[in-house]
Amino acid sequence: MRKIPSFLLVLSAAPALAQSPSDQLNSVLADHWRWYLAEHPVEATQRGVRDYDDRITDISLRAQDARIAAEKAFAARLDAIPEAGLDETGRTNRAVLLWMLRDDIESDRHQPERLMLFTTYYGWHQGFAGMADGLPFYTAADYESYLKRLALYPKQNGDALTITRQAIKGGYVQPCSVLGHYADSISGVVAGKPEETRFYEPFKRTKPRDVSDAEWAAMQARAVALIRDVVAPEYGKWHDLFVKDYLPRCRKNDSASTLPGGREWYASRVRAHTTTDLTPDQIHEIGLKEVARIRARMDAVAAKAGYPDRAAFIAHLRTDPSYYAKTPEELLRAAARQAKAIDGLLPRYFATLPRLPYGLKPIPAAEAEGTTTAYYMPGAPEAGIAGTYYVNTSKLDQRPFWELPALTAHEAVPGHHNQIALQQELPLPPFRKYVAGFTAFVEGWALYTEYLGEEMALYDTPEKMMGRLSYEMWRACRLVVDTGIHAKGWDKARAVAFMKENSALTDANIDAEVNRYISWPGQALGYKLGEIKIRELRVRAEQALGPKFDLRRFHDAVLGQGAVPLTVLDRQIDAWIAAEKAR
Repeated sequence: MRKIPSFLLVLSAAPALAQSPSDQLNSVLADHWRWYLAEHPVEATQRGVRDYDDRITDISLRAQDARIAAEKAFAARLDAIPEAGLDETGRTNRAVLLWMLRDDIESDRHQPERLMLFTTYYGWHQGFAGMADGLPFYTAADYESYLKRLALYPKQNGDALTITRQAIKGGYVQPCSVLGHYADSISGVVAGKPEETRFYEPFKRTKPRDVSDAEWAAMQARAVALIRDVVAPEYGKWHDLFVKDYLPRCRKNDSASTLPGGREWYASRVRAHTTTDLTPDQIHEIGLKEVARIRARMDAVAAKAGYPDRAAFIAHLRTDPSYYAKTPEELLRAAARQAKAIDGLLPRYFATLPRLPYGLKPIPAAEAEGTTTAYYMPGAPEAGIAGTYYVNTSKLDQRPFWELPALTAHEAVPGHHNQIALQQELPLPPFRKYVAGFTAFVEGWALYTEYLGEEMALYDTPEKMMGRLSYEMWRACRLVVDTGIHAKGWDKARAVAFMKENSALTDANIDAEVNRYISWPGQALGYKLGEIKIRELRVRAEQALGPKFDLRRFHDAVLGQGAVPLTVLDRQIDAWIAAEKAR
């Protein structure tokens, strides 16, 4: 099937006048999903749609402009559908897609969003390096598709470098203070022999049944040649541009507000990641109050552990070598044991659990030095891929065991894996199953599960409880630090000092985290604000239902409609409370 131009697809599918509001909505949702998969061909493969197996995403500005034009057309079609003619499910589907479309349209108005293609957390070169992690590799066709996609990287990288040169010229660059390890994240991807890179990993697996030994050897040879002669030189081009042109022109100020149009851009990112109308000043004040509240709890835990104050206890936690793994394997074993212990507790707190399992892997070495402690990678059930809990095994003296209960609850279960894998199984339109990922909901839920860990008795020592409170403090500090940097003129040093004074995070984690807030403005705000909302809704339900409140059913109600803006979640839980009263 040939790709249909976006504008023809949108216009040709315009609904007939005789259609009901529900039929109109279903038509838009179907057209939008077809368009979305054509625009995101690798994701289409992950979802079992094989029409675009010979493509990767076009990231050029020309393609971006065409996408925004299509999204405006979809938004206009949704606006024309009378909300009163839809049932509750239809109203939610319409509201969620409209929110997503309008956010894309709004963000594209800002040059920093269009031209700044990487953060310290993610760049196009890292996304391409991880492409194989989400693809099926069962047949000869799967491998042929992958080889074709490797050959397409020069176009994607060339477009990215063209945009980055434009960004450098316009001053839309990341601050110098966050770029210390970034060159390594580029060159490290292709370091060593082609067979030692992430790109070659699929060819280390058992060969497909429909491939002969000779064909398999030929495929492996083609992969080596593509990695060596096509992919690696492109990484060299990006590395050279970064070192020779980007670094000398990096920004001397850490605040996004100092960029041309940066203050307005930051305000738009705050709205996008929090799904609220809170201002940076309001969020800053919420953060300061949360910091004070959590600090009091930390003081109490330190006193109970026999320390004069939390600073003395934290100093002990940071320096006692018994709290740290000696090898990467030791840390991974501890994380795996923690994950399985939580697995055994889940049925007590959740009536509905996802069918998809999850695995545990170390963060790739090329990324580990400059990234966070852990992260979760969603699975792709249609492609036979499980979710993955990635743990950072670099700088082992900065990765304490006492963080693992809260870390695992957040990144694996009952945090990201429970929520995202379950969302993929819900009877929802595909865009909500696979694309909707509102930061405040997704990260707010994961942080809420750290709190839930107290009820699950995960923090059975003072050290683990301090780790839990330190993680909550970390997210509260984000509200202060992110807004401090981007709305109040803080520099990195002040942000680091605030984090070090108030949390128990190690120096490496603090540096990586502050770099992330600086290079990815607003994203870190969703966590605490989302958690506050979910806890608020739980209290509302407990008070309204009294003895009829069932925690397992409440968790199902929160997760049972997938990720939504916080305003939509508020409405959904009110409806659930009313339904529970009527049971």
